[in-house]
Amino acid sequence: MAHPIPASLHVQSNQPGLAIGDKWIPTKGKSAPVRSPIDGEPIATVTWAQADDVARAVEAAQDAFKTWRNVPAPRRGEFVRRIGEKLRQRKADLANLLQLEVGKITSEALGEVQEMIDIADFAVGLSRQLYGLTIASERPGHRMMEQWHPLGPVGIITAFNFPVAVWAWNAMLALVCGDTLIWKPSEKTPLTAVACHNILQEVAKEMGDIPNGISNVAIGDASVGQAISNNENIPLVSATGSVRMGRAVAEAVAKRLGRTLLELGGNNGMILTPTADLELATRAITFAAAGTAGQRCTTLRRLIVHNSIRPKVVERLTKIFASLKVGDPRHEGVLVGPLIDEHAFKQMDDALHQAHSLRGGQSGGERVIEGVPKGGFYVRPALVEIDKSADIIKEETFAPILYVIGYDTLDEAIEIHNNVPQGLSSAIFTNDMREAETFLAPSGSDCGIANVNIGTSGAEIGGAFGGEKTTGGGRESGSDAWKSYMRRTTNTINYSKSLPLAQGVSFDV
Repeated sequence: MAHPIPASLHVQSNQPGLAIGDKWIPTKGKSAPVRSPIDGEPIATVTWAQADDVARAVEAAQDAFKTWRNVPAPRRGEFVRRIGEKLRQRKADLANLLQLEVGKITSEALGEVQEMIDIADFAVGLSRQLYGLTIASERPGHRMMEQWHPLGPVGIITAFNFPVAVWAWNAMLALVCGDTLIWKPSEKTPLTAVACHNILQEVAKEMGDIPNGISNVAIGDASVGQAISNNENIPLVSATGSVRMGRAVAEAVAKRLGRTLLELGGNNGMILTPTADLELATRAITFAAAGTAGQRCTTLRRLIVHNSIRPKVVERLTKIFASLKVGDPRHEGVLVGPLIDEHAFKQMDDALHQAHSLRGGQSGGERVIEGVPKGGFYVRPALVEIDKSADIIKEETFAPILYVIGYDTLDEAIEIHNNVPQGLSSAIFTNDMREAETFLAPSGSDCGIANVNIGTSGAEIGGAFGGEKTTGGGRESGSDAWKSYMRRTTNTINYSKSLPLAQGVSFDV
């Protein structure tokens, strides 16, 4: 293969795509090369799992759950702690593989692995804080309480752009909550999933008392995701990806009355007011719009700028976007790596053509050929001035396109901001306290994440991550997101010698 894989990760050059516990199982699915977006060269070949293979993974997860749910939560936390330690030891190697597979610049690849480590640390603390409640009973001699119990096998469907961080958000929390795992990674980026599963199994073997089947992997196409969604023995499916995919998952799981946790489209906006610190804002805009080559669900896609400062802002951003170093993400100084594949490039090109037809003024957006590896799809981040009525700004194009829209009043800016189907991340740059508080108020941003004087990209793991509207409504990572992975039970204990009924009901025999 053109790109060597770090030996410590134990990824095979001809890798089976089905893991049942600690065994990688040959399947009858098609063999597909995994190519690096850096240069289009192969990294390895994966034989995909098929829809029929999912039942085997679920059965293993069910069997493991019967044991794992009874393991004390702090012991489950110890398992996650040791996974975090292995991730620390393999951080450089995992980042190397992630960079080859996704095309992220070095600091972003290392940052994603660090996010896994951080969420493992968070989950370890959480393992001693799965709190219930004591509730006052209206009946004398009675006590009410609320408990949280393990839910069951959790299906995790992840996208290509954050192939391991999003898995860790779900997996580390699910594990300390007493659940078991069935993971379907993106078929575009399956090798990092193989590496992470191998690390988890290595820890399980060292500890000796972890049930086999606690983690299972099925690499394949959409039919594998459909099989997970349709399986009645998976009480929760957490899915990250497109709105189209999320709708299909939600409909399938709802049909069997299961639960979903959805992280879907993001069409994120930032309001730039006249009082904004433009130096600070410019730095935030640049990373939010161009970081990860625009392939984050939290990428900044709409910049809503007060008309009094719009010409100055556009001029400054045009110069910055033109100066960003685009190229091989492994090279020092490069800030913008490749798009994931040709399909992503065509989507960007189509969106820019549509914007141009609406007389949107554009700079950047062209494919970069010189000074980059052949076989990759490298683009210059695009800046497009456009009217607020353009339909294209309501669509999410997973590429570095920043639409610039003018406004005159804050109410108008908020209306423009909220007038899209998605509701993930948002920001305002202002030094006016009233503007900031208005943006965060109930009549302000309608997103799950609303920031002041920082960009839209990235969220600390301590807060719940997710959004509203077609973003799906799911919450992962911090705060009380752990409750999604457990079932709640309300208990009433009668320690008296009488049997009073609630609400004063009398039923004497």
